[in-house]
Amino acid sequence: MATTLNDTKDVLIDRARRRMADEFTASDLTVRQKAALTCRILSDAGHDSGLAGQITARGEKPGTYWTQRLGLGFDEITEDNLLLVDEDLNVLSGTGMPNPANRFHSWIYRARPDVNCIVHTHPLHVAALSMLEVPLQISQMDLTPLYDDCAFLAEWPGVPVGNEEGEIISAALGDKRAILLAHHGQLVAGASVEEACHIAVLIERAARLQLLAMSAGTIKPLPPGLAAEAHDWTSSESRNRANFAYHARRALLRHPDCLTVDPASDSASRATSPTATTTVGDFAAIAPQGA
Repeated sequence: MATTLNDTKDVLIDRARRRMADEFTASDLTVRQKAALTCRILSDAGHDSGLAGQITARGEKPGTYWTQRLGLGFDEITEDNLLLVDEDLNVLSGTGMPNPANRFHSWIYRARPDVNCIVHTHPLHVAALSMLEVPLQISQMDLTPLYDDCAFLAEWPGVPVGNEEGEIISAALGDKRAILLAHHGQLVAGASVEEACHIAVLIERAARLQLLAMSAGTIKPLPPGLAAEAHDWTSSESRNRANFAYHARRALLRHPDCLTVDPASDSASRATSPTATTTVGDFAAIAPQGA
């Protein structure tokens, strides 16, 4: 017999949050591995634009972060070819050079100690929306993690390779988790790689939906109170972990070369098998407990 049908919404939300926190715990993947997977996930999600865009994640030492090597597309990134750089973009580990546009990431990391991963890309629909010089409008339930959490930079500051652009973009971002950059693209600043990856997937979907809705009529706003409630409900770290695990399992099936594994490790070798659909789900590093 059901015992929860008379519980209030607040009680049910709190119970679900506690259960998700127990179910979706931190994975065993390293930050470097998560960053490599994020490159592949976002490539599959339409964020590739030649060699444009950067994905960075803080390193263990202050003032350092992982990023991809200039000359490689998101679809070519593995954990082995990522670079560890300092705030001046000097390479501390790895071969090659980082994208000079990574400079503004250093400014954001300095301004936002809560940020541990930055995703800057030029996906098709975000780029198209940016040409209209209009902010992102969140008016659909799935997109509410971005509700009142996406800033807008209305003026294009030019190629972001100077310190000026770092100051402008970090200031425009403020305390938000995302920003739409006019005539440019998007940037997401996450507390974790999982959060940044998930929000980046969402922002391209949001731009696509906005363009479709604008072509059909006038977008109607969400009720602010309910939208804020949905934002908070969908923004927990446990949900970010669950979403990232789903995307990571799909990415590993498509791109088993993304992670380097020890052949002696049975679980790792099973996890990277392109045909092992079931065992990917059993990979403890990216699967929820009990999967």
